[in-house]
Amino acid sequence: MDFPRPEEEYWSHRRSIPRGSLTMKRRQFLATTAATGAGCLFLPTLRLFGAEAPSNKLNIALIGVWGRAHAHFKAIEKENVVALCDVNEKHLDEAAVKFPGAKKYVDWRKCLEQKDIDAVMVCTADHLHAFVANWAMNRGQHVYCEKPLANSVEEARVVRAKYLKNKSKLATQVGTQRHAYDNFNRVQELVRDGAIGELQQVSAWGNRQLRRAGYLPPGGEPPPYFHWDLWLGPSKLHPYNADYFSGGAGMNCLQWNMYWDFGTGQVGDMGSHTMDLAWNAIEAGLPLTAEGRGEPFNPEVSPVALEMHFDHPANSWRPPIKVSWYQGGVMPASPAPWVDLNKIGHGALFEGSRGALVAEFNARLLIPFGDASDLTYYKPRRKEDLLPPVGDFQQEWIKACKGNLKTSCDFDYGGTMIEQMMLGLVAYRVGKKISYDGATGQVTDCPEANEFLKRRYRDGWTLEG
Repeated sequence: MDFPRPEEEYWSHRRSIPRGSLTMKRRQFLATTAATGAGCLFLPTLRLFGAEAPSNKLNIALIGVWGRAHAHFKAIEKENVVALCDVNEKHLDEAAVKFPGAKKYVDWRKCLEQKDIDAVMVCTADHLHAFVANWAMNRGQHVYCEKPLANSVEEARVVRAKYLKNKSKLATQVGTQRHAYDNFNRVQELVRDGAIGELQQVSAWGNRQLRRAGYLPPGGEPPPYFHWDLWLGPSKLHPYNADYFSGGAGMNCLQWNMYWDFGTGQVGDMGSHTMDLAWNAIEAGLPLTAEGRGEPFNPEVSPVALEMHFDHPANSWRPPIKVSWYQGGVMPASPAPWVDLNKIGHGALFEGSRGALVAEFNARLLIPFGDASDLTYYKPRRKEDLLPPVGDFQQEWIKACKGNLKTSCDFDYGGTMIEQMMLGLVAYRVGKKISYDGATGQVTDCPEANEFLKRRYRDGWTLEG
């Protein structure tokens, strides 16, 4: 396969660690399949040998090995990490100390062609998430993808559709790991069981404020161990500047994700986490409308101060509701004068006919309305009827790859949520409320808005690879 600006992959100088008879069975299976059906979609084979067998380890490729990837090392150390990929060779060599049997690459496209990969963990910069996830699913590989799952409406729809087509074969998980907090279940139970009466509107917010004037100026040549062109990937060419990478491990995204070519700022960043707190409770699909307003549009940098609003249709247990996102100091009105929502950095507010529920990731506050609100209309669940804990978020995905394929934040759930968030940015950009047809993925009353549903990629790069 021809790639734009190909670069040589870097292989480990060590031989792969033998993996016993299972490895031979896998190789024999692949060889037999290749001989009998070239062009078939190869799906992970490990489930053929028994999901609970001690030798049944997942063959994992880790794409992006620094920063957020460090949070996954412990989860995958008991599996077979067979491939490592990073555009920074220093980080690649450091990860190889932890996983010496893995082959090393600087180009994720070449990495995905390694034949023994069962599953992929995507920890790249945001603008590559949808690319790697979609390419991996095309190769029959399970995918765990860090948030945000996509940087545009089109990317969200492509990845979600690919997963839905293969959900009987593949396990997926969006890396919104706070979803595993028990508080998410308690919030859902209170909302669904009527603790605030009939749900009417929901708001989520984040107060992070990181301002940038525009793309960074040229900052010299990249060091020889850093493959800048591969880091840019499908985005247009920009001059190298080391300040894009001056953050610490796990927080470096705050150096570059506010630039449109690399991310969507807080909408995709903490918006993925905090809207998840609301999304988990309200059972929402795609919105009917979207609007966004905030500071003036900057073609290089995503906004800091922003609010977005969406209208959702009724479902089987609630009426139509409005869902909103606020950021950068813009906040929803408090449900009570003595409740200061600004004290909650990232939170959600559920408002109903009988009260309100304020929540952050690990805590919640129920506020009945009026002197007559004695809560007799609400019956708490018995302990044995509470939603079960999610447990370890990465292990949930690993077990799903080996078993029933079920995860808490699959690409259907997470894909729908991020499609809404990206649609809000489209409405913000055109400066008006827009109507949306979720079936076709088109704005129906503002033709110019449809131009912003997708990103423009460099020549030679394709989302469908």
